[in-house]
Amino acid sequence: MKLAVVGGGSTYTPELVDGFVRLRDTLPVTELVLADPAGDRLELVGGLARRMLARAGHPAAVTTTGDLDAAVADADAVLLQLRVGGQAARERDETWPLECGCVGQETTGAGGLAKALRTVPVVLDIAERVRRANPGAWIVDFTNPVGIVTRALLNEGHRAVGLCNVAIGLQRKFAALLEVEPGRVHLDHVGLNHLTWELGVRLGGPDGRDVLPGLLARHGAAIAADLRLPEPLLHRLGAVPSYYLRYFYAHDEVVAEMRERPPRAAEVAAMERELLEMYADPALDTKPELLAGRGGAYYSEAAVALAAALLGGGRGGADGGAQVVNVRNDGTLPFLPDDAVVEVPAAVSPAGAEPLPVPPLNPLHTGLISAVTAYEHLALDAALRGGRDRVFAALLAHPLVGRYALAEKLTDRLLAHNREYLAWA
Repeated sequence: MKLAVVGGGSTYTPELVDGFVRLRDTLPVTELVLADPAGDRLELVGGLARRMLARAGHPAAVTTTGDLDAAVADADAVLLQLRVGGQAARERDETWPLECGCVGQETTGAGGLAKALRTVPVVLDIAERVRRANPGAWIVDFTNPVGIVTRALLNEGHRAVGLCNVAIGLQRKFAALLEVEPGRVHLDHVGLNHLTWELGVRLGGPDGRDVLPGLLARHGAAIAADLRLPEPLLHRLGAVPSYYLRYFYAHDEVVAEMRERPPRAAEVAAMERELLEMYADPALDTKPELLAGRGGAYYSEAAVALAAALLGGGRGGADGGAQVVNVRNDGTLPFLPDDAVVEVPAAVSPAGAEPLPVPPLNPLHTGLISAVTAYEHLALDAALRGGRDRVFAALLAHPLVGRYALAEKLTDRLLAHNREYLAWA
């Protein structure tokens, strides 16, 4: 089984390799190809990957290359984890929106739009090369903004599933609080990528007993503290929102905090430099503890389960058959268009990801989901066709912007900071 990782020079990659080691029976990888244009980083990451596999006695061969076509040739699955523009572009995304009083973040709001504009054309080019090299290969997209990128891939007919680690992180947290194995916990996880709520926490599968009310009663304070939201809000919602909902529910508070501290990208860049120095040590043959601070917790478990299910290793998922993925809506949320991409539990097999039924949503959820879906539609249109007016329209539609004068200012700043990546700008 050959897997290719595009963006293989990422400091995330040893987390993925650690999953291949621990879950070798679930996903029997025999060849791992790490592809990245940054050759210096790639060799450091590739060297550590080889040592990790050798230490565990894992038989997979590791190849590193800057040749994308060679990397994806004959691959059974291609994992996308790239970042166009690197941490430098991310840092700009996190700063110029703050100048206009808006959240500066790499996946939502104006910064998220900038990342989508840079990323969608690159990902579609990669996907077309995958299709030419091996039409049967699956594409697993971990590249943000996952919802928009996955929608672009599916609209072009690619065999793709989007993946995020938010759901598996919450599943593991709830399992620990309940003192049960994670596989017993099924989430009623509903919404869009980075815009989701846990409407239920069920023991034993989709039809199991909902223990969310008891969880909130006993552990509401701890859950709220992790989300950095007031505990009374969780009780009023009767649900657990993704921590990304804080950008919507506490926007002005978040903006004030962001203005008082360095951008997250600067912290990550410093961490990456330290990690790469560690990766250069020929004695290092395990995933360093520092990597936990890089983000992406449980990414490897989620990616292995998804790839295994898509490649015929049983119905993937950490809760006994279902895995939360980003998939075409097709009526799952009836108030959205069929071609929207939603993030819900799905049964995964070599035929693809089939969304499972989800609980009914109330207007508190449907209103925000509908608005962000409309923004994502306009964002994808701007990414594919370009033009200042399309960028402006996407920003005007976003619930975190929504005012024409503000959308004008943000459009000017977005274009000024991204001209080198936008052929039409």
